[in-house]
Amino acid sequence: MSVIFHPLRVREVVPDTAEAVVVAFDVPEELREVFSFTQGQYLTLRKEIDGQDLRRSYSICAGVDDGELRVGVRKVKGGVFSNWINAQLSRGDTINVMAPQGRFFVPMEPALRRHHLGIAGGSGVTPILSTMKTVLAREPLSRFTLIYGNRALRSTMFKEEIEDLKNRYLTRLVLHHVFSDEHTDAQLNMGVMNRDKIGAFLQSVVPAATIDHAFVCGPFQMNDEAEAALLAAGVPEDRIHIERFGLAPQAQQVGAVIHEAKPGDAETARITIIRDGLAREIAFTKDQPSILDAASAAGLEVPFSCTSGVCGTCRAKCISGEVRMERNFALDKNEVANGFVLTCQAHPLTHQVTLSFDER
Repeated sequence: MSVIFHPLRVREVVPDTAEAVVVAFDVPEELREVFSFTQGQYLTLRKEIDGQDLRRSYSICAGVDDGELRVGVRKVKGGVFSNWINAQLSRGDTINVMAPQGRFFVPMEPALRRHHLGIAGGSGVTPILSTMKTVLAREPLSRFTLIYGNRALRSTMFKEEIEDLKNRYLTRLVLHHVFSDEHTDAQLNMGVMNRDKIGAFLQSVVPAATIDHAFVCGPFQMNDEAEAALLAAGVPEDRIHIERFGLAPQAQQVGAVIHEAKPGDAETARITIIRDGLAREIAFTKDQPSILDAASAAGLEVPFSCTSGVCGTCRAKCISGEVRMERNFALDKNEVANGFVLTCQAHPLTHQVTLSFDER
């Protein structure tokens, strides 16, 4: 099976706010195709820190036509990887990076006149910035509206870059800041990004009937409330696109995922793993935490990052047999209906299962 991670040199680490940096990578010519990306995708980084082999996913903040590969990283309380990047990663360092992944996008249509809406909270603006820049560059007839929630202006990621875009695309980009800890003249621009706040925007300055696609990325609760507001305003479900990151409130409350065998789980199973067109069979016993754990224990290099059922990096398609998932915060109902599973949360229900990482 092919190597999943590639060593990339850090071209620069630029402070963005007091709590966030932007990391740019040099991509050698022979890896240009590997690291070509679609707007809204993310990179998984890998690093051994304090003796731990850690992986974390960070969204690309560059537009498709920017000619560079950049991610935004905000410090997270207790976040070993994000704090290490902010404090220690430097220009010239090398870090292992997985090829871009993610499905937080729609195809660009240069001939169409569309209205895209971005609803971002904090560092959730990162993939939306990539989408916004790409829309403005590749859909010359389309416009973009961004509703962007933060604590205050000083903690707002990419504020200068977004203002520059606003000045460049005066008639096609509209920006609405919402601050929870800072006073503004307009009541609409103050408060928390909840269902009522987002609903107020949809009833007045951003009529729901004008929205062709809505992209939502932020804390879990904001995502859920934004989705509820959009649906209540009449935006069709298939036009609402949500990217989740971090831990869900349910996961934070119970801590680490406890994988326990449940009635109906197979006592033992033979799992066929397909990746890069090659198939390998591994053994699974019900005392193993997940199919991903079994694959890793067998020495298979398969993609994963958070292992919490959130990022979707470990997504694979169940070709045959049946599995269940412990939890799922990454796949939508259509993906589940089409047989996709998160292998970090997957337990076999049948004695023979085939999973393909090649089905994307």
